[in-house]
Amino acid sequence: MFFTLENLIYATLSIIFAPGFLLYLLVILMAAFGKSSGITKLYTKIMILIFEWGKHRIEIHNKALENNNKSSNNDQGNDDQVCDDENQDVAPAYRHPKIEFRRSIEDLHGAFTLADIMYFCRSGIKVIVDDEVTQRFDAAELPSWNLLTRTNNHYEFISWRLSILWGLGCILRLGILFPFRLILALISLTCFFVGTALIGRIQDEKSRRKYYCWLSLAIFRMMSRSFSSVITYHNRENRAKGGGICVANHTSPIDIIILGCDNCYAMVGQIQGGLFGSVQNAMSKAEHQVWFQRTEMKDRLSVTKRLKDHVEDKSLLPILIFPEGTCINNTSIMMFKKGSFEVGGTIYPVAIKYDSRFADPFWNSSKETLTRHLLNILTSWALVADVWYLPPQTQQPGETAIEFTNRVKSLIAKQGGLVDLDWDGQLKREKPKPALMKKKQEEYSRRLLNME
Repeated sequence: MFFTLENLIYATLSIIFAPGFLLYLLVILMAAFGKSSGITKLYTKIMILIFEWGKHRIEIHNKALENNNKSSNNDQGNDDQVCDDENQDVAPAYRHPKIEFRRSIEDLHGAFTLADIMYFCRSGIKVIVDDEVTQRFDAAELPSWNLLTRTNNHYEFISWRLSILWGLGCILRLGILFPFRLILALISLTCFFVGTALIGRIQDEKSRRKYYCWLSLAIFRMMSRSFSSVITYHNRENRAKGGGICVANHTSPIDIIILGCDNCYAMVGQIQGGLFGSVQNAMSKAEHQVWFQRTEMKDRLSVTKRLKDHVEDKSLLPILIFPEGTCINNTSIMMFKKGSFEVGGTIYPVAIKYDSRFADPFWNSSKETLTRHLLNILTSWALVADVWYLPPQTQQPGETAIEFTNRVKSLIAKQGGLVDLDWDGQLKREKPKPALMKKKQEEYSRRLLNME
């Protein structure tokens, strides 16, 4: 029996695609049931060793450059010394007196003097040079290069071994991992849209919620596998329970996937467009979610009422809220909105900390779309994160909502190793409010008048 060309093509395609199909099927099934082969953890451990080796090579290169510069400066200094000796009789050296400013804010007593403004000038220059607010809206600075092109805009040749390693890394990430991850992500999204549409047709609310929880856990775990995620959950006994409110620091919409791999939540958040908006609509078909426009007062009042009703019904899913209201670059935590802390009930704080050596998890929505952000992560090494579930918190007698909010925020910042800032994260999109500017002006005037 002779094989035709058509049969030969079918046989070749079967040999090529059959292993791939089985691999995807295995990954999907293991993700759906929360199992792991341990390959990704081993892969990240190997990458850490490579990063450390690359860091060592870069340090050696920088030290060599520094020694060369010192040698050049010493030679130049010797030449300058000869010139100074020759010209010593011509013009005597004149040394400018060193001006030192030793006054502090405690010294601003009595009548105003011109020197009193020096403290404020210095403070203003310090803010311009090292702004602790706007730098939180850019990607965090890496301690060393992680062999990604996007984190090394100014290319500098260091060694052939490091360059070859970088080239092999590009082939691995873009030629092997990215296609596999992209297909897995598309499969996950397709299953998500189809699954939520089918579950939304179930009339019985209890059954619908049960199937939605199973689908949510399975899909989010599949999506996390498409990022080669390695997530370590700490103190899982403190996970949010029905009727509770889970609050966490916010770095990216991927935070939802990270937390959704370990628990099922109802979501509260800003209405979005594009891909994110489609996901929001799909989630709303299967389970009650709360999406709102922050600029609409009636939407904000509706959210508050929904939260109050929610905390009274323990049969409902815990609600997931990001009180910062915007994404921060995972180096700090900014002002929490107090709305979710005013409704009573139990607050379940969660701290999320990413390892930025493997990928930049921060989504700067003012510079890139969500699709672009996801592609950056899909083409990175992996997504490594630690999640800490903190003990449940309730408002103490005599404690105001603002004090309760700040206390929970401080707990999250301390556990996650984040800088605790009191600034509003909406400064990323809006100019400072006149009330904030007036407050700073009053503070400065009190200092000048010694009213503190």
